[in-house]
Parts: sequence; structure tokens; C-alpha cells
Amino acid sequence: MPAESYRPFARKLLGFLASVLGAPLLVWPAWLNGYPLVFIDTVSYLLHTTVPEVPWDKTQAYGPFLHAFHWQRSLWAPMLVQGLIASHLIWLMQAAVRGRAGIGWHLVVCAGLAVLTSAPWFLATLMPDALTGLLPLCIFLLAFGALTMGQALWVAGLTVLAVASHLSHLPVALALLGLVLLLTWRLAPVLRAGLPVALAVLLLCLANLQAFDRFTPSPHGAAFLLARLQADGPAAALLRDRCPEAGWHLCAFTDQLPMDSDEFLWDETSPLNREANGTLRRMGAMRGAAEARVIIGETIAAYPLRVILAGIGNALAQSAKLMVGDTLVADHLALSARRAIAEFFPAEELAHFDAGAQMQGELPRLAEPWLRPHVPVVLVALLAAPWMAWRAAKARDGPRLALLSLALGALLVNAAAAGALSKPHHRYQARIVWLLPLAVALAALPRRPEVVRPQ
Repeated sequence: MPAESYRPFARKLLGFLASVLGAPLLVWPAWLNGYPLVFIDTVSYLLHTTVPEVPWDKTQAYGPFLHAFHWQRSLWAPMLVQGLIASHLIWLMQAAVRGRAGIGWHLVVCAGLAVLTSAPWFLATLMPDALTGLLPLCIFLLAFGALTMGQALWVAGLTVLAVASHLSHLPVALALLGLVLLLTWRLAPVLRAGLPVALAVLLLCLANLQAFDRFTPSPHGAAFLLARLQADGPAAALLRDRCPEAGWHLCAFTDQLPMDSDEFLWDETSPLNREANGTLRRMGAMRGAAEARVIIGETIAAYPLRVILAGIGNALAQSAKLMVGDTLVADHLALSARRAIAEFFPAEELAHFDAGAQMQGELPRLAEPWLRPHVPVVLVALLAAPWMAWRAAKARDGPRLALLSLALGALLVNAAAAGALSKPHHRYQARIVWLLPLAVALAALPRRPEVVRPQ
């Protein structure tokens, strides 16, 4: 049998080996912690499939993804799978940019991400934030990568998962599809990358129709946008103008607005969570979503310029928040993730969780030296990316230009989406900002030299 017939199999084997070797590097903070990292919201994704309890304020994709690998035994497996997925996508990205991936360069890139960026701190965390930075990679590969049919189906499936796992991922995906169209002026790459996005939206709508009797990607998302608009002022001004004649629930609380958006959503003393007589109003944000949609529409109609300026300000504030830290603390974990592990996982799993540095309150101290390079590396990448994009455009190197453009675009849209839907927090931008150093590193790699074969 000629040697050429072995080459496809050898390339697949090399890609598998590289992905496996790169994966532990991309989730190494779990070893520093002694356990996969969790966040207060992790409990909702665990309870989704163990109680089961459909989360009203989150999508219904990430919980089943976790369960597909933990089976109420251990949370190490889904965390390792996140690292393996990221490693394989980076392998495919290198092949798309260089013409052929090399295992040495792959390990160098993965090690650089591990030590110099926020990537491993989110890939090691059991939250949809682990998939935020992977979504732009998937869209790039579907639009610009020379994928085999099997690879295309795999990346398309990951795209569906990433989009469906968090509502803030949808505007990022849609904006990147628009950027693909601007870069190519062709429908084919947009359709290749866009079909999985459309499928994800359809699945979200069907899941919400089943759970909440509403065919929509976000049956209660209006509560989050209202929280932001009242905190910024326009919605609070509208309530003062229209109340008490409008008859809204919030009319009884206009003297308390505006207030912090997080307190508005979650605090028991919030107008959303109290009746006019002061008694507790359970699930207030969920129950107030229909009213929120009306108030949002009227606020935008009454104060369009104020809404736009507030959105720009929030996006700018969010784009400047890049630091890992607010996801490493033990705040509220005893009543959230620990509760789910204690009730639905083996006793030894709970013991491992309790012994972890995060639960012991030691993780921020242990992590601090490793977090110092993140912001300087991002700033260097931010300076290098436009220059490298200009050089790629001059050289007519479409994949490198697209990679850098999509990375920059993803960071901007993520900041705008997160800033508009929530109070700016460091984790919202830190979860994706590592994408820019990755794009710069891949774009800087030498193109694989062409091998001239004897005739």
C-alpha cells in the first residue's frame, strides 16, 4: 500500500495526540485549586438535570452538556472535556492559518495561553463562560477553515452548543456573521457558519415553548434589560412620568429607582421582589418579565438618545474590565454549588470539593501571581493586531485577516452585549479577551513551507 494512503490517518492521529496533550495545559488551574472551578451560577446548571429544575433565567443547553459527562459522579470529566474541545479547536485553527498544523507549535500556543492569558481560568470553570471564547473560533473555522466533512459537522455541533449555552453569545454570533459577509462578500461562508446559529436559536425557542409556553429564545430576558435601563436612568424616568396612571407593579416603587441592577434583580428588598404592601414577591423578576417588555419598549420610544448613550457607556466600561478574580472567590458557594454536589454526588466528591483551595478561600491568593501577565499581554496584542491585520490584507492573506478581524469584533460585541444586558463585571470580558492574544499568536506563526515532490 502506498505511503500516501496512510497520511490521512496519520494526520488524524497527530491531531488527536496534540489535542490530548494540549488539553491539560488549558485547564491547569483546576490542579492548582484541587478541583474544577465553580461559580455561584453553576448550581443552576447542575440542578437542571439532577432535580430536574429548568432554570428560568438561563438557557437549557449547558446543564445537559455537563450531565453528559459527569453522570452525578464527578465534575472532573466535563471540565477536562472543555479543555479537550478548546485544544482541538486551536489545532484546527493552526491548520487553517498555516496550511497544516504542527504539534510543536500547538503545544507552544497552548502553553502560552495557559501562562499568559485568562483562557485556562475559564476553561477550568464549569460555566458557559468556558464556551464564550470558543464561539468565534467555531465561526471562523466554518467560514474560512478547510475542514473535512467530519470536522465541519463537529465544529457546527460545537457552534450550536456555544450559542445555545448563554444568551449573550447570540449577539456575538450574529455580529460575527455580519463581519464574515463584509470580509468575503459571499453568501456561502455566511451560510456555513450561520446555519448552526439558526439551529441553536430554533432549539432555544422549542425548549422555551416546552418549559414556559413561549416560542422565543429568551422568555424572561426583558427583566435583565429593564434592570440595566432603570440603573442607567431612562426606565426610572419613564416610570416617574407614567405612574401611577400606567398601573404597573413598579409604579409603587418609583421613589426607590434608579438602583443597582444586581440589587434590582436579586435582592429580596428590590421592587421586583416585593409587593406594594411590602410582602415578599417570589420569583419577582420572572413574574415581571411581561411588564418589563412593555416598559422597555416605551422607554426606548421615549428616550432613544439616552438609551443609546447609556449603552455606549456600559460597553466602554465593560471593555475595560478584563481581570480574572470575581470568579475565584468562595462567596455563596456553600449555598449554591456545594448544595448540589452534597445532594446529588458521592460523598467523596463533596470531600474533594470542600478541600479545594476555592472553597477554602485560598484560591485568590494562589492565583494572584499567575494573573499578573494577563492585562499587559492583552495590551500588547491590542497594539499588534491592527498592524498584523494590515499586513495580512496587504499580502492578501484572507485567513489571517479574518482571524484578527473576528477576534477584535468579538471583543467589541461581547462588551456591548454584556454591558447592555447586565452590570459590567470583570468576568464578562475576561472570559473572551484571551481570544486576541491567541489570534495574534496564530497569525504570527510561519506559514508551512510547500513541499515539492519529485515527478
